[in-house]
Amino acid sequence: MLVLVAPGQGAQTPGFLTPWLDLPGAADRVAAWSDAIGLDLAHYGTQADADAIRDTAVAQPLLVAAGILSASALGDLAPGAVAGHSVGEFTAAAFAGVLDDTAALKLVRSRGLAMAEAAAITETGMSALLGGDPEVTVPHLEKLGLTAANVNGAGQIVAAGTLEQLAALDADKPEGVRRVVPLKVAGAFHTEHMAPAVATLEEAAKALAPADPTVTYVSNKDGRAVATGAEVVSRLVGQVANPVRWDLCMETFQELGVTALIEVCPGGTLTGIAKRALPGVKTLALKTPDDLDAARALIADVTA
Repeated sequence: MLVLVAPGQGAQTPGFLTPWLDLPGAADRVAAWSDAIGLDLAHYGTQADADAIRDTAVAQPLLVAAGILSASALGDLAPGAVAGHSVGEFTAAAFAGVLDDTAALKLVRSRGLAMAEAAAITETGMSALLGGDPEVTVPHLEKLGLTAANVNGAGQIVAAGTLEQLAALDADKPEGVRRVVPLKVAGAFHTEHMAPAVATLEEAAKALAPADPTVTYVSNKDGRAVATGAEVVSRLVGQVANPVRWDLCMETFQELGVTALIEVCPGGTLTGIAKRALPGVKTLALKTPDDLDAARALIADVTA
């Protein structure tokens, strides 16, 4: 059983979209999406530097566009399930047919702008904690005023809060944590700091006409499958200010009988977690079009 997953913010790197625009029709699709959302995706995906694409309002639609583009390059897919990490849930909603590509990009553009505005209120950020026991780490973070914003499984939790709180974490790591790594994001996502963005997204979502998922859609909220398009959109709105439970998503993949996992562009983060948390599951990350043949071979092997 194949699971198709989409990474979240922080996966972007300068120029990562460049090789994908050489695929037939790709540049035209990206140009049309750019016109629809008022953002030059090709420029940001090929020429902009790391600071420019770290901007929440830029990074989020750029990641969703890259994910949709790379998945479509695989041809007709019939995954057993789809999921995305944080903003990757919008990519997954497009995979599942809940939103068409343009609607997903318009909504995520609204999300990015609203979250950037919320992040500007207080200087905040996120750091990944590698190693440790969640039962020890989470209470330690709470003691420092931080939120366990992403519980990713495989010994990784992402803390979010003010820069002062994150500095305190650097000086006082939880027992068992090997490293604390600052992330390339511009705010404390999936925390109370993002609450102002929820109302903006609720308003934007009123214009949507979501369809029910055509494949199993696994939600960050609790790792469970969501049956209706209306519920998927409701969760997309609410997850801005609530923790990502990727660990529970992977538990559901196991329950569904996952045998292979493909992560769309810019892949690497989620396949890295899966290699540790889902032993025996074949994984592949789409980074450039050079990875497409291997991905097609894996799909053929799984569906044979």
